[in-house]
Amino acid sequence: MQPAPKHSVSPAEYLALERASEPKHELVNGEIVAMSGASPLHNLLSMNLGSLLRGLVAARPCVVLSSDQRVHVPATGLFAYPDLTVVCGRPELHPEDDHTLVNPRVIVEVLSDSTEAYDRGAKFAHYQSIASLEEYVLVSTREKRVEHYRRQGRGQWLLTVHVGQGARVAFPALGGDVPLESIYEKVEALSMAQ
Repeated sequence: MQPAPKHSVSPAEYLALERASEPKHELVNGEIVAMSGASPLHNLLSMNLGSLLRGLVAARPCVVLSSDQRVHVPATGLFAYPDLTVVCGRPELHPEDDHTLVNPRVIVEVLSDSTEAYDRGAKFAHYQSIASLEEYVLVSTREKRVEHYRRQGRGQWLLTVHVGQGARVAFPALGGDVPLESIYEKVEALSMAQ
């Protein structure tokens, strides 16, 4: 027996289905992929960093958006829900959907066992084609470690790894930095509760 051929979904079909759906889905290479719920640790790290970034951009024309913000990558067709998205200046929206952002300045993904390889590989490859994207940040759930990619030029990204006591994660596109310890605040208390 032959496997059933996969049906490729158009962006318009995806957006119509997503508007009517309670759970979130991403569109990856024409296929709809269901998103699962995140762990308490994942959510804590996302909220901690989101709060820190919100403070960092308070005096700037930037906003920090949660994982409910859909982002579209026009060059590749990807529709995704990053854990955090920062947009500066006027938000640009998808021409067929006013809930989909196309000009993020910073994207953050909190790593999990099920998504780490994708976040580091194919998803980052998609994100790299967003002209407005200046920084891509990966937050580990296994250790106090943040990997920060900063666009350097055409096709070049500089990786800086932040670990250790006193480390600060710089966000040059946002004009400041945040303490690594603050990103991981209350992680121990959460793990003791489990």
